[in-house]
Amino acid sequence: MSDTVAAEPKPKGNVILEPAEPGTSSIYIKGPASRSYLTWFTILTIAITSVWGAVTGILLPNHVQLLEMGNWFTGADASIDLQQLTLLQQSIDAGTATATAEQARQLDLLSGFNAARAQSLAMISTIGVILTMLIQPVVGVFADRTRSRWGRRAPWILFGTVVGSLLLVLLRFAPSIAVLAIVFMLAQAVLNTASGPLATTVADRMPENRRGTASALGGFGNFFGGLLGGLLAGALFATIGLDFYFIIAAFVAFSGVMFVLFARDRSSKDLEVAPFNWKEFLVSFTIALRSRNFRWVWVARILLTFGYTVSTALSLYMLQSYVRPALSQAEATALAPLLLLAGVPVTILAVLVAGKLSDKLGKRRIFVIVASVLMALSMVIPIVMPTVPGLFIQAIVGGIAFGIYLPVDQALFIDVLPDKRAAGRDLGVAGLGSNFGQALGPILASTVVAVTGGYVGIWIAAAILVILGAVAILPLKGVK
Repeated sequence: MSDTVAAEPKPKGNVILEPAEPGTSSIYIKGPASRSYLTWFTILTIAITSVWGAVTGILLPNHVQLLEMGNWFTGADASIDLQQLTLLQQSIDAGTATATAEQARQLDLLSGFNAARAQSLAMISTIGVILTMLIQPVVGVFADRTRSRWGRRAPWILFGTVVGSLLLVLLRFAPSIAVLAIVFMLAQAVLNTASGPLATTVADRMPENRRGTASALGGFGNFFGGLLGGLLAGALFATIGLDFYFIIAAFVAFSGVMFVLFARDRSSKDLEVAPFNWKEFLVSFTIALRSRNFRWVWVARILLTFGYTVSTALSLYMLQSYVRPALSQAEATALAPLLLLAGVPVTILAVLVAGKLSDKLGKRRIFVIVASVLMALSMVIPIVMPTVPGLFIQAIVGGIAFGIYLPVDQALFIDVLPDKRAAGRDLGVAGLGSNFGQALGPILASTVVAVTGGYVGIWIAAAILVILGAVAILPLKGVK
């Protein structure tokens, strides 16, 4: 045992299993160390996912809309009321109104604007996810090999949260769609250099019979963080607008530093690392996917994430252009986070119950299948009820499904890892599945809007994809 480790006394009441290999993490059975780790793990998960709730849910769509408004509505059209123009379009579609020549010209502008803002938002979202897809597995491999007095994961977590926060601050000042895309791409990629290693700490530090519970806390953090970010950004947007970027950046940086300090890992300076070989490095990403079970769970995650992202990629614009009657930008911005809030009680309950119940029963697969089917059913609701109440019902039913899915799917991935010693690498590949689905979702959603001129096809495509995600879980063998 190194001098560094010996100098770190364990608080009274801890039950800790020492690592079998030098430089790896201790396993927390119970005690203050376990509680401190789980507390700061949850807080940091909330902080990172609050970025996606605030930025991708509220700030980025509004930022894109403001920039595209300046591109499409100029001169005398600059003061046009989008809500009134959309209501006119809905009346014409319903056969209760006829457009004048001037209104027809403005409606043509509206059609081009709707397609442009959807495609710009999809492009920005997709570019960031694609870069993340390339970076996250690489970070996983290097995190497995990192030697530092703070452990293997902490340097990456600190870099991702601090530098990612600085990029969020820069995002506030983006003057064009191109600059917005570049800065957001970098911010998303850098933040994911923290989220991947953070998720891997569950495999590092939790015993097998507590991984479902720890993953449940992570699932709760994922959901609550997105909700918190969206609610605060939506509530404060009318007052501070895009300056909310500053608030969310400070929260992420603070939480990252606190996790590294107060959920401190063992030193990894004594870690035994084989000589690095680029060929083996690149080939190593295919190792997990050679495992039949891992491959099917990976495909299932891609499909469910793809379907879920299709349904949420254009949420703010859907409130302005799909529901009847159409909402104004201000109304949509304030209401969008409330759709998430509607499902909070049932989602929290589902996250906590599903994680613990899956541990108790020793089963994961049935929970993922049930969650996928229930989510698909929820996506049928807005098709038959294209109204604000219909979206609220979908949010509640979908919230239950997502609450079941989040903790159990992560625990299922850990269960089917082909090599626990390379958890960072293989969970990085697992994260690649989420990123792949997230990259495809906005592209399909914006294509549906551009081709059909409407939003109903988004819900149809989302439901089909999520059902296919449930089907992909069926071929698993030897997994309960």
